[in-house]
Amino acid sequence: MKLEITLFEKAGMQNTEETLKIAKKFAEENNITDIIIASTSGETGFKASEIFDLNKTNLVIVTHSYGFVKSGYQEMPDESRKKLTDKGIKVLTAGHALSGAERSFRKSVGVWLPVELFARFLRSAVCDGFKVCIEISTMAADSGLVPVDKDIIAIGGTGKGSDTAVLLKPADSSNLFEMKVRAILCKPREF
Repeated sequence: MKLEITLFEKAGMQNTEETLKIAKKFAEENNITDIIIASTSGETGFKASEIFDLNKTNLVIVTHSYGFVKSGYQEMPDESRKKLTDKGIKVLTAGHALSGAERSFRKSVGVWLPVELFARFLRSAVCDGFKVCIEISTMAADSGLVPVDKDIIAIGGTGKGSDTAVLLKPADSSNLFEMKVRAILCKPREF
């Protein structure tokens, strides 16, 4: 397996198309068929649907959970979700694996629980997108949308868009320590 790592000068959505193309190239060269992508509004999901061959790829889009911004609110419009699923793309909305109920403790009483501390560590040690890749992979594994016995590519970002792609073997949340990060395909140098 040949690996070339791309370091973007800065984090952000300006790297989205290049991140998706890097992931596609690596996936095709290494027979990776499962791709999972974070998409808040659906825009990154639509870009991915133009780049990846949907006949050969299990493309899973993971949204923010309901209530991420405000209680009861979902950022991805129903219309966007429907357009994505009509293309055969799976769209997952679930509690965040690394910050679901734990965030409630931090917001209410100012107590950081270990899982949120772990998430914060991933952000500061590698980058926001890396944390997102770990989290969405776990969420998709918990939902049975990606296999836990073979490698996948997870794509996430900083704020909006994508700037990080990671090759990993996912694990469900009850077996998180079985996850194996194989390689970082791209990430921002400055984050």
